[in-house]
Amino acid sequence: MSEPLIPVFDIGNVFVDWNPMYLFRKLFETEEEARWFADNVCTPDWNLEFDAGEIYAEGVAKLIARFPRYWREIQAYDVRWKETFSGIIQGTVAIHDELIEQEIPTFAITNFSWEKWVSCLGEWPFLEKFDGVIVSGLEGLVKPDTRLYRVFCERYGLAPESCVFIDDSEPNVIAARKYGMNAVHFTSPEQARKELIGFGLPLASK
Repeated sequence: MSEPLIPVFDIGNVFVDWNPMYLFRKLFETEEEARWFADNVCTPDWNLEFDAGEIYAEGVAKLIARFPRYWREIQAYDVRWKETFSGIIQGTVAIHDELIEQEIPTFAITNFSWEKWVSCLGEWPFLEKFDGVIVSGLEGLVKPDTRLYRVFCERYGLAPESCVFIDDSEPNVIAARKYGMNAVHFTSPEQARKELIGFGLPLASK
């Protein structure tokens, strides 16, 4: 009987519900203002710079220099960053715990600021249960760059085809498949559970 695949998880919107709009809605009076700010000031591309290793204090200072009238809101993205999350996705935690109970090694590849990553360890107990994590901010590479998947496989001595990667981002899933991994495009814990069972992982069907 062949060994089960090694599950490799994303973190944001797989284990935790993350959306900067959760914070921006608190900073502005209307949805339109919050959306404009997300699209034009604290943009996804700007956030990705932290995921690639930029230091928050520097990235915030540079953006405030471009948009000084929004200094309070830009600074909030650093000091109130935890408010961009609205909770843990318990269905994924349950999947993870079942895999651990079956003595299946689990890993993660996450686009994450190295500074913020360290700050979450005490609050998200599931993080310390992984057998290893690749944090983009520490590697200077972000998904969907296939070099990040290569870093993972080389560091942990795993063949791409022996892994199944679970991510909510379709480009990241496509990149993982391109690199040779099996992959699941995460839309819900229920859907991910079914697909992982289909890949032969020992999970209870619910």
